[in-house]
This record gives sequence, structure tokens and C-alpha cells, in this order.
Amino acid sequence: MKHVARPRNAAAVAVLLAVSVALTACGGGDGEPAAKTADKASGSPAGQVADPIVTTYDGGLYVLDGTTLKLAEDIPLEGFNRVNPAGSDRHVMVSTTTGFQVLDAANRKLTGVEFEGSKPGHVVRHAGRTILFTDGTGVVTVFDPEDLGDTKPRAETYTSAAPHHGVAIQLADGRLVTTLGTEEKRVGIAVLDKNRKEITRSEECPGVHGEAAAQGEAVVIGCEDGVLVYKDGTIKKVKSPTEYGRVGNQAGSEESTVVLGDYKKDKDAELERPEQVSLIDTETGRMRLVDIGTSYTFRSLARGPHGEALVLGTDGRIHVIDPATGKVTRKISVLDAWQEPLDWQQPRPALFVRDHTAYVSDPSGKRLLAVDIESGRQLASTELPEAPNELSGVVKQH
Repeated sequence: MKHVARPRNAAAVAVLLAVSVALTACGGGDGEPAAKTADKASGSPAGQVADPIVTTYDGGLYVLDGTTLKLAEDIPLEGFNRVNPAGSDRHVMVSTTTGFQVLDAANRKLTGVEFEGSKPGHVVRHAGRTILFTDGTGVVTVFDPEDLGDTKPRAETYTSAAPHHGVAIQLADGRLVTTLGTEEKRVGIAVLDKNRKEITRSEECPGVHGEAAAQGEAVVIGCEDGVLVYKDGTIKKVKSPTEYGRVGNQAGSEESTVVLGDYKKDKDAELERPEQVSLIDTETGRMRLVDIGTSYTFRSLARGPHGEALVLGTDGRIHVIDPATGKVTRKISVLDAWQEPLDWQQPRPALFVRDHTAYVSDPSGKRLLAVDIESGRQLASTELPEAPNELSGVVKQH
């Protein structure tokens, strides 16, 4: 999944959430919203979309064919919306002001199914389960993505001690790793057994944010001074090499014991544009910093099919990093140079990777393109009516 860098003080968080809610409106009623169908407009027969890609724009969602990038559907949905894979080969989770809505991307429609709750946050997929964290209530929802359809799937819920901007992941044996905090302060993680009794906890993680799983079910949780690693029943702290070293957005791979993270070291910056990323080795418990020579954003991190660490830089290139050595092995040119906007909700290029293909959005050019990761060859490109913002697609869990 993709994670968001948030302000670090309580006042800033309160202002941001107030602005977010003010800008976001509920899309549609209980049923399926009206949709503008590109195929119908062109006279082509409507059908299922193959391996759909979904991008948001100001006022709706675009559903595109994953191979050709042909625009298949334009679904109006007001407000600032977010998208994440739901864990099936058909569905995408859409975060709106009222909760997590289920988009049947293959069939080009919002299903009407919603996991209600204010401030829907992180969506995590792991071990055949999808885990939702609702910030406004502190509720964690766990379900089998194969049960998604036109009715709400059976789900298990756990309610945190206090609402906060959090995240949770359920492991293969049913253990739940979930964040600890309040709306004012986030401090660490707790690990619960399948009956939701606490096994262990750590409160050595100020500003806890984001998660990723590495090979062997090692879970990495970001902090303002490093990360926490939960592995083999034990929580260990991996400290940042600088006094303030915030890791808040991570990308993991089952092909690697190393997790890719962002890295910010200026505590007082209004908007830091970092040029270093972090590589956290869950076997050795060490963090390595890699200077990529350009800045990037929270939508820039991904992993390749062989565990490669991928970073979309503001220089317009995808930097391919060997996670074992920390060496930048290749740079794939995809866009012109760009700059991150001050407001995190404003469009900026995003990277979404599925199998051997990297999908990249270009808001300034109102484009979306697909690139083969190994060869760097452009596979497809399309122009869109409006500037794309968030970018995701269907990803079936194994």
C-alpha cells in the first residue's frame, strides 16, 4: 500500500484533518452512483475491464485497462478520495469522508458496500486478509478479500484504546500488530494474539506511522527516530543514524528481507524534500541510508518483481536500488522534472507497481503511462480529461 506523510504536531494534524473533511463530500447514495462510460460514449460494447488501474481526480475516479490504459469508466465522486488495492483481482478500496467504499473496478462500478467510519486511513493486505484502520474511531476491520462483492463481507473488528492516525496488519497465524496512540500523540505498537489478548508492546516509537512486511513476516513500523521491527515474537528498535530521522512511509517485498523507507531529518521543515531513502534490514537490524541525488514524495516508493527498491524522483526518473547493497543500479526516465506541492492533497506524480510493470501518473500533462521495469521500455500511455492524483489498481493476494 501507499502511505501519507502527515504533520508532526497535534495542532497541524487537527488543522489538516479539518481541511480534509471540509474538502471531502459523500459520493452517491446507498446505491451505485451515476457513471459516465467511455465505451458507451464511443459506441463500443461495455464489458469487464482487464487488470484495471484506478486513478483519482478532483471530482471522481478513472478506471483504465491495465494493458492499453484505455479509459474505460469515469465515475463521479466528489471530494478528496484515496485508493488502495483491496486484495482481489476485481476490487479497489476507495477512502471517502464517510468510510471505505468498495469499487468493483473490473465491472466499472461502486458496489454500494461501505465500511463506515470517519477518517478512513490505511489499507493493508497480508496473508490472505485485508486490514482497514479507521482513524476517527480507532476501529480495525479484517476480512477475506475474496468475499467482496455486492454485499458486505463477514469481518472481524478490533477497537483501539483511542482513535488515532494508525495502521494494523494481521499475520498468517492471526496475530494482530496494531499502533498505539491518541489523536494528540502516537507512541508505538501492540501485538495481540488471535483472541486479541496482548502478547507484547513497545512504546519506543514516537510519531508511529506506516508499515511494511518483509520476507519471513518481519513487520516494520515507522517512527520519528527509526523503526520498530516485529519478528519471531519479538519487537526490536532500529535507531536512525541521525538524532531526528523520520521513517513514515515504507514498501516491503516477500522477495527481500529489506524494507524500503523514506527518510526525513529536518524536524522543523515546513516541507522537507529529502534526497535520501532508508533500507531497513530485518535480519541484521541495521538501517542504511542511500542518497539518490533527487527528492521524492510519499507516493514515490514501490518494490519490483524481484524485490528491487524503486523510487520515483522529482528528476522524472525511477531509481532502481539493489536492497542488498544499497547501490542504484539503473535509472528509468519516465517524466520531465517536477516539484512536490506544499499541500499533500494536491496532485503530484505517483508510482504504482504490479508484477513487472510500473505505472506512473503525470498530473501536469494529464497523462498516465506504463513502463516495463526490466527493460525501461514504455508499454502504453494515455491522456486523461483531468489531472490524475492517487494511483492504484487491483492486486490479487497469494
